[in-house]
Amino acid sequence: MSPAASAADLLALAQEAAGRAARLLRDRRPADLGVAATKSSPIDVVTEMDLAAERLITGFLAEHRPDDAVLGEEGGEHGGGSGVRWVVDPLDGTVNYLYGLPGWAVSIAAEVDGETVAAVVAAPMRRETYYAHLGGGAHRLPDGGAPEPLRTRPSPSLDQALIGTGFNYVASVRTAQAAVAQRLIPQVRDIRRSGSAAIDLCDVAGGRLDGYYERGLAPWDLAAGDLIAREAGALTGGRPGSRPDGGLTVAASPGVFARLQPLLEELGAWHD
Repeated sequence: MSPAASAADLLALAQEAAGRAARLLRDRRPADLGVAATKSSPIDVVTEMDLAAERLITGFLAEHRPDDAVLGEEGGEHGGGSGVRWVVDPLDGTVNYLYGLPGWAVSIAAEVDGETVAAVVAAPMRRETYYAHLGGGAHRLPDGGAPEPLRTRPSPSLDQALIGTGFNYVASVRTAQAAVAQRLIPQVRDIRRSGSAAIDLCDVAGGRLDGYYERGLAPWDLAAGDLIAREAGALTGGRPGSRPDGGLTVAASPGVFARLQPLLEELGAWHD
């Protein structure tokens, strides 16, 4: 661990930064919010509030830990020499936010020497924050309430499992993902699509989903939610034998994971 930094210290900073950004996004969303830029396609958007939230987070972290590295969705990567790297998604679920839908969150993870040790996902329109640190379990903090331990739901059979997923903003990739979902849906209870990978991973952690998978996630999409899910008892991975990554991310309660991951491999969920 970096000098003067424990997982608990880093978690406390992440909680404060995420809380400040969540309040900014909730309370200062302009009525005429528009698109500031696009990324992978014309519908993969960035708003002025994404940019403002990331500036707030990175400024706060630089004030308290100026030697740390930061990987942000909007601002790219900035190096540091401490061994700590912050992985920041200032607004996961930007299209939801743009349309006034509640499924968006601020996601912040802290890595030490490449291992995620602390994670926060703040979902202000749900009035909840989810957090974990390595070896310390995962918790949900309702606004104005006391922390509650997060645990995955007991594993049902796959045909009774509620599964979350997401779709890419590039039309050709999304079409391939839809074909996988079409073949998967007869084999599970149902499929949900929230528009926020961070929230989906936390919903696996809290038993609101039995499992989740998605292709095309970036590190900032999954870093915090992956640790929260694992600390709540979920298994996570990518293709069999691999860690979750941009090719494929799978998270589920253990019994569902054992069936879902090989099925997704069979269905080719890892390629377009």
